Amino acid sequence: RAEVFSTVVDTFLEKLVVAGSYQRFVSCYRCFYKLQPQLTRSIYDQFISQLRASIKEEIQEVKNEGNLDGLFSSLDKIVEEAKDREEPAWRPSGIPEQDMRSALVPYLLKHRSHLRRALRDSEDENKKVAESVLMGRDRIAELQQLIQARQQAWQ
Repeated sequence: RAEVFSTVVDTFLEKLVVAGSYQRFVSCYRCFYKLQPQLTRSIYDQFISQLRASIKEEIQEVKNEGNLDGLFSSLDKIVEEAKDREEPAWRPSGIPEQDMRSALVPYLLKHRSHLRRALRDSEDENKKVAESVLMGRDRIAELQQLIQARQQAWQ
């Protein structure tokens, strides 16, 4: 990305130099050109070289102040990490309600299915416990009848 940025800056610089061609320079300073054409060419060459140097220096200063090289490398890392992702990246729509809904609904649906599964498991377990309680009550009733029968037989 840093190389692409440098290429873009260099392309811009070349197009700027082409836009400020020697012919345009001469047309602006026609009187001076008629008197001393070689000096005009020399001035133009100096102007262009200083313009290039100044623009490159400014661009380098902006890159250094903004830490663009570091940002470009971290952006490259993010892009590399995103290649392995299966789900698409989240993008805000600009409407907060819609953004919250799009972020929360999948989570809430997943959570709801998890809770339903847990509820089903709990209900199944409760049925088993209720059956065992009923069986225990039946067994207690049988034992009470047995106790009463033996008590009557004993008396």
